[in-house]
Amino acid sequence: MKNFILLFFFIISCSKSEAQKINADFLPQSRVTEVKDYIKGKNYNQDLAVFINFKIPSGKYRYFVYDLKNNKILQKAIVAHGEGSVVRNSNSLQFSNVDGSHQSSLGKYEIRESYIGKFGKAYRLKGLDSTNSNAMSRAIVLHSYYCVPDKESTDLTCLSFGCPMLSANAFNETAKFIDKSKQPIILYAFY
Repeated sequence: MKNFILLFFFIISCSKSEAQKINADFLPQSRVTEVKDYIKGKNYNQDLAVFINFKIPSGKYRYFVYDLKNNKILQKAIVAHGEGSVVRNSNSLQFSNVDGSHQSSLGKYEIRESYIGKFGKAYRLKGLDSTNSNAMSRAIVLHSYYCVPDKESTDLTCLSFGCPMLSANAFNETAKFIDKSKQPIILYAFY
């Protein structure tokens, strides 16, 4: 019985460290720390943030709603990037803050109010960095679109005009977090 208990605790500790490693692969701790430092003392939600890791291929989970207090991922989803961000014959992406570029922009965003537009419910995004300061004038918003899948695959997802697009199911799950929040939530897109 004693050996069984020791084995059980060994498995649990391995599982926990493996989960931390997986989280670190998706979401480097340095990015989480950067957001925690940025929001400290400001009128932003101190418990939740949204991260997009554009280093991960678009057919894989690379959009994360993250619990900043308990350091864990609450939601994983596939998210589209801008068609202009695609570099031909390359696995890399390029980013821009220029209107008409159809490229995604990197940096921290404030998730603003929702509205009903041509994609249904969407959230305005206010760019907080020099790399995304034109988000409002470019109409870069968080919205859903039919071509974004719910499940991971080796296929790349469809492309946007620069907006982060989720599947309808993923968007609805995210909306529950955003709509419950009394303060704006930060979305951080990085590469």
